Amino acid sequence: MHGFTRALGISIVAAAASALLAACSGPAGPPAGFQFKPPQVTVVTLHPQPVNLTRELPGRTSAYLVAEVRPQVSGIVKRRLFTEGAFVRAGEPLYELDDAVYRAQYDSAQATLLKARATLDAARLAAQRSAALVKVDAVSAQDNENAIATLRQAEADLAAAQAGVESSSINVAYAHIAAPISGRIGKSAVTQGALVTADQAAPMATVQQLDPIYVDVNQSSSDWLQFQREMGSDFVRSSGGAAAKIVLEDGSVYAHEGKLQFADVTVEQTTGNFLLRVLVPNPDRLLMPGMYVRAEISEGVLPHGLLVPQQGVTHDALGRATALVVTTNGTVEQRVVTATRAVGNQWLVDAGLAAGDRVIVEGLQRVHPGMPVEAVEQPMNAQSAPAGGAPPSAGSDHRTGSDHGTAYVAK
Repeated sequence: MHGFTRALGISIVAAAASALLAACSGPAGPPAGFQFKPPQVTVVTLHPQPVNLTRELPGRTSAYLVAEVRPQVSGIVKRRLFTEGAFVRAGEPLYELDDAVYRAQYDSAQATLLKARATLDAARLAAQRSAALVKVDAVSAQDNENAIATLRQAEADLAAAQAGVESSSINVAYAHIAAPISGRIGKSAVTQGALVTADQAAPMATVQQLDPIYVDVNQSSSDWLQFQREMGSDFVRSSGGAAAKIVLEDGSVYAHEGKLQFADVTVEQTTGNFLLRVLVPNPDRLLMPGMYVRAEISEGVLPHGLLVPQQGVTHDALGRATALVVTTNGTVEQRVVTATRAVGNQWLVDAGLAAGDRVIVEGLQRVHPGMPVEAVEQPMNAQSAPAGGAPPSAGSDHRTGSDHGTAYVAK
């Protein structure tokens, strides 16, 4: 029995030693002739294509025409003849002032005119008689000249009387205040019985024409300079006035497209911006003055643009925008790219990539530069799938949400 126990102990010790030796020697290597299969990645081959470039700018609406209604004569308001907030047409009566004083002045001017006409008739007859008598030496030449001078004075008095009648009639007409333009009229600042004075500072009401309507947007001078530098010989500007799509405050797109009217020639010193004005149809009066909107203005067409899916552009440790491409020999190569314009879910590449490059869009985590890979082309419908992402480089100009920011967008 003692011998059996000793033999069993020796066997256990030998087995433990064998296990320890196997653990120290590590796992067994692959069989001779075995090769690793390169990882599979999804790529997109870049092809030049026409790209419609636009820029999105913040702005506010303003009325096409604005007319402040002020009295041109003084008087007491007898009646208000319009409904606040209603549409009024040019020439439509708005207020009626007490015109008793102006009518009395008009009647007096009419009487003065009648008197001047009677005086002129008498002077004309006297001058005619004098002209006949001077020929036969019945009156002196001096008396004839006096008769002619009296006639000329009577003619001047008649002209002055006619001007007085016209002036007094204008004052009577000014006592009935009419709409200067067609449009929507706001609230009335005066009521019946209020005293108004000629050329007063405060308007009685304001009429605004809202169809069409202006959208005034701000363009920074630095963005404008960048745009001018980026315009190459192959850049085609929009013809017939740049089109503008209006985005409302709730994010919805306005039904009517506007046209860029003009760009201001002066840069505001305090903000560094200058004004762009867009003319937008407003038949339904949906747009009101003072509303905050965004205008997406078409710049033109870039005939040979390169678009890269956003998921294919990442950042390296230095914060540079980079992309991994598959070379012709099947290895991965890292490129530093410049892309500052968003094209939906893609970036418009300015530098770093060329036509024909195969950019990796899926499987980026499994590969590194210099590694052999198996490239699979991504289907076209998958390339258009939505994808988010931050701007590809710290220097890209893709600012939104500010009254002075600019977001470059291309479609």
